[in-house]
Amino acid sequence: MTNEARRAGAGVADAAADQLRRLVRAGTFTSTGRLPSERDLVERLQVSRTTVRRALAALAEEGLVSPAPQSGWFVNEAPLGEPPRTLISFTEMARRRGVVPGTRVLSHVVREATLDEAQQLQTGPLSPVVEVERLRSLGETPICIDHTVILLERTPGIEDVDLSDTSLYAEMGALGTEPARSNFVVEAIGADEREAELLEVPVGSPLLLGAETAFDAVGRPILIGSTRYRANVYRFYSTMLRR
Repeated sequence: MTNEARRAGAGVADAAADQLRRLVRAGTFTSTGRLPSERDLVERLQVSRTTVRRALAALAEEGLVSPAPQSGWFVNEAPLGEPPRTLISFTEMARRRGVVPGTRVLSHVVREATLDEAQQLQTGPLSPVVEVERLRSLGETPICIDHTVILLERTPGIEDVDLSDTSLYAEMGALGTEPARSNFVVEAIGADEREAELLEVPVGSPLLLGAETAFDAVGRPILIGSTRYRANVYRFYSTMLRR
C-alpha cells in the first residue's frame, strides 16, 4: 500500500470516527448503552468494516466507548435504566450493557412485618417477611443501594437463598413467584453519611430514590422496596399516553 493510500484510509477512518463521536455525544445510544453491531455501523456510516474498527479503536482511546468480549461495544458512563414499560432486574440491565454486575449483601433477616408493610403487602399484621439490603455495583463502581421486603408466604424458600451476586427476580422465579408488574415512583434526595460512604460520593450528593411495589401474575403484592441510585448513572424511562 502506498503512502497516499494509507493517508486516504486514515482520513476516511478519522471522518468515520468524527461521525460516530457525534452520535455518541448526542446520546443516540444511551437508552441501552450498546452501540449497533459492526455490520450495522458499516451500513450507517457507509464505510468498510476495517474503517469502522479503526473508528471504534480511536473512540476507545478517548475513553468514549469500550469493547465487551462477545457482546459488542458500549458507551462509557451511559446512564443505566429500564427500557420504557419494561420490568427487568438490575442484573438484566447490567448484562444488556455487557457489564458484570456485583452484589454485596449488607443485611438479610427474617422478621415480622410492620403494620405499614402488612398494609402494603395486603397481608395480616406480623406476617413473616424477609428483609434484604444490598449494595449493587457495575464492575468496581457502586451504583445503588436496594432495600427489599419480601412476603415470605408468597415466596417460600427465599429466606434460605444467598442473594450475593445474583438476581432477586430470577431467584424468586426459580421458587415459582416471579414479579409480573411493578408500581414504581422516583424522587430526588440527597445522600446521607452512610449512603455517601457506600456509594463513594460526597455527603449531600444527588440520589434518585425509586420506591416499588411488585405484584405476581394474579395481582398479589409480593414485595416492597426502595433503591437509592447515584443520580449520574441512572435514568428512568417512561412512556406517556394522552387519553
